[in-house]
Amino acid sequence: MKRNARSGRYLFLGTAMLCVLGSGAWAEEPFDMDALVEAARKEKPITVYDSTGKIVEMAKNFADKYDVGAEGSKVKASAQLEMIIREARANNIQGDVSIISDAPAAMAQLIPQGFAESWVPPDLAGNIAAEHQDPLTVVTSANVWAYNTELFDKCPVTNIWQLTEPKWKGKVAMQDPLGKASYVDWFNQMAKHGDKKLAAVYKDLYGKELQTEETSATAAWVKALAANAPLLTDADAAAADAVGAPGQSEPFMGLMSSAKFRDNAEKGMKLGLCKDLKPWVGWLYPGVGLITKGTDSPNAARLFIHYVMTAEGIAPQAVDGKMSTNREVALPEDEPSGIATVLDQLLPYSMATSLDDWDARETWQDFWRVNYQK
Repeated sequence: MKRNARSGRYLFLGTAMLCVLGSGAWAEEPFDMDALVEAARKEKPITVYDSTGKIVEMAKNFADKYDVGAEGSKVKASAQLEMIIREARANNIQGDVSIISDAPAAMAQLIPQGFAESWVPPDLAGNIAAEHQDPLTVVTSANVWAYNTELFDKCPVTNIWQLTEPKWKGKVAMQDPLGKASYVDWFNQMAKHGDKKLAAVYKDLYGKELQTEETSATAAWVKALAANAPLLTDADAAAADAVGAPGQSEPFMGLMSSAKFRDNAEKGMKLGLCKDLKPWVGWLYPGVGLITKGTDSPNAARLFIHYVMTAEGIAPQAVDGKMSTNREVALPEDEPSGIATVLDQLLPYSMATSLDDWDARETWQDFWRVNYQK
């Protein structure tokens, strides 16, 4: 697998720069929110891509608040990538803003090739950690391990190595890594940033050092999990059903988005968060906010980015456990998964190695394919 050269990556635009654009040039003047709103109202309506259907509600709320035309469109990350590139090459921009959950693709293709750019609202930059600014991460979302609360009083496993044991053969539900790039990115993030922890909890569980011919503890765990016949699905909904459907007699463990926990109230599901699972309860992945180059509505696009970085703007996603990178914005107290109580037990995503994730995707997919057994 090849990736695009790192050269050409954009320079981060400082917080002192004004976002109000006429011809696409940046003006070194203080940020003026009122001027941005005024300029946005003079532009064409915008279309915003996101992989969650909540973007429809968010765009409507934005339009109602600012009297700026906006439409949200639910588009999978892989399709967003293709559409943005195709539209740019055809000089026919349809999507003005993208909140894309494929950070490696954004870093390897969209930004360096000039198809899209990142913008950090200057007045909010002080509330956003540096690692979330280049490019701007709008939200971080969690995939977490879950169990059936009707069958167990607490999570039936305490260590993710247990999921590779015979007891759980064929009883772990998750999306197919061959169809979900963020899963193989997770493998690579573990190998890059969590391998020592994964080896340490193996020793904690079995009382001996991990002995493996693989290149890392991560590879050893991924191989063992793949060989244990996990139930692979094409969506989180199917994994959530396998784990949390009421009336089951055969227990499943599962990996899924924290958003699926809303099904407990809406559909009578019995999903429980595996708190205290070692070494991690789950893992985070970013939603990167980008503005397409060549948009006819650069000010409206920036105004939308500003809006989704506020509590009001991100609220429809926050109820699903998606966390704003604006430190002033907290999750709702009634968020159903309880993810806020275990944030320190999630493997964070490091944007610094996102290009390595991009390069390693095919390798990890091949590794999974070779070792997977039904």
